[in-house]
Amino acid sequence: MPGPYSRPLLNLPKPPDMFARDWEWSELTAFAADEGPEATMAVVSGRRRQGKSFLLDSLARAAGGFYFCAYEATEAESLRRFGEELGQYTGSIAPMRFDRWEQAVDALLALGKGRPVPVVIDEFPYLARATPSLPSIVQVAYGPRRPERLESRTRLLLCGSSLSFMGKLLSGTSPLRGRAGLELVVQPLDFRQAAAFWGIEEDPRLALLVHSVVGGTPAYRREFVRDDVPAGLDDFDAWVCRTALSPRSPLYREARYLLADESDLRDRALYHSVLAALASGNATAGRIAGCLERPTSDITHPLTVLQDCGLVRKETDSFRRNRSVYRVGEPLIAFDHAISRPKLPLLDRGLAEQVWASSRSRFLSGVVGPHFEQLCREWAAHFAAPETFGGMPIDVSYGTVPDQAERTAHEIDVVVRGAVGQDNGVLLSLGEAKWDQVMGVGHLERLRHAAALLAGRGVDTSAVRPACYSGAGFTDELRAAGDRGEVVLVDLERLYRGD
Repeated sequence: MPGPYSRPLLNLPKPPDMFARDWEWSELTAFAADEGPEATMAVVSGRRRQGKSFLLDSLARAAGGFYFCAYEATEAESLRRFGEELGQYTGSIAPMRFDRWEQAVDALLALGKGRPVPVVIDEFPYLARATPSLPSIVQVAYGPRRPERLESRTRLLLCGSSLSFMGKLLSGTSPLRGRAGLELVVQPLDFRQAAAFWGIEEDPRLALLVHSVVGGTPAYRREFVRDDVPAGLDDFDAWVCRTALSPRSPLYREARYLLADESDLRDRALYHSVLAALASGNATAGRIAGCLERPTSDITHPLTVLQDCGLVRKETDSFRRNRSVYRVGEPLIAFDHAISRPKLPLLDRGLAEQVWASSRSRFLSGVVGPHFEQLCREWAAHFAAPETFGGMPIDVSYGTVPDQAERTAHEIDVVVRGAVGQDNGVLLSLGEAKWDQVMGVGHLERLRHAAALLAGRGVDTSAVRPACYSGAGFTDELRAAGDRGEVVLVDLERLYRGD
């Protein structure tokens, strides 16, 4: 009897129960169905809860491939489990036995002798920690002139949730550098997709508030809160208390477990302290070090590692390239450090309502405000049409414009650079974002003044379009200026539905 891997690969439709992920599915299916000769390899990574395993298991099922999910175990136990599952997949009467991973990898290559076969090894870092030589073993197996590789069309996909480990798998002196034909990072859903996933896209204010707590991680709706979705703005406060602030909810401790997924980290207390300093508004390395009462050199490495893990992102000042700020990259961590961690003893006693009543204003200003600014930058980078800013947005960041006359500096929340015709790097827009303020012409005049200061420093501002982003709306006077084309106005409706 032919094994399950004898079916021909056809055009693989996306499973009906898979939300979004169209691009990821198309990339994975194109890799798996590649009819080219020789075995190939891909690396798929992303933080936990993003749906990597669901994607890859769906791929293996749809294409008749082999899926193996590792867990923390000794080398011997992992090889035994691997042999048992491979034996079941091939229809072998008895479990396959492997004494070494060299034999197991060659058995995977043998699966692809007849046709392209996707082979998934999920949570690969667990196997590599038990067998540190495993990346080198795969490297040797995929040697350029090795017959076992040349005669196989196995499409091997190595997957892992430890971003610090997976990020190094194809870089530097790693033995697998140059071996992969696909490197895919499964990101959280963007803020528009997240609103649709939670079923609250019709209420952009509620969608933004929810995204400020849970971000775009799919599992937080399904597994963590069991489809408990706020019924409306009036239910948002109660929803926070019964989910993110409730000791009975898995969401309550999730932010503290995100670092635990990175087993390479040693001094986790230091990493949590760095995140707490960031969540408190200390955005530069110097201010973080000052908050922790440590020299700056002590926090350089933690910041780099947190960036590698995807929990912190670094942004360079658009006008002062030697100056950068750091921001928490995961909304749930920002929420946890700003709201939950300072009141853990009270929350553990079930006093969520009292804690939220005293923390709600801090959430709106210290969590939602900065998050709104970030979503405005994402909108400008990914959703704004070229005609909105008069060019194709390429680089979107923040900026600081010194004002020598006033002995101050103007913080610009959204700086857009892009392409106009054949020119790249053109300054297209200076924008200000206010989550809780009705914006007026005063904000527009401030942006015009910043543009004049830049022009005085020799910056070409001829293409600059001022932009005001508001979660509370605009005055009639500013709307009139928008109608005249003097300013780009972005409210919550446009943020979530317009371009």
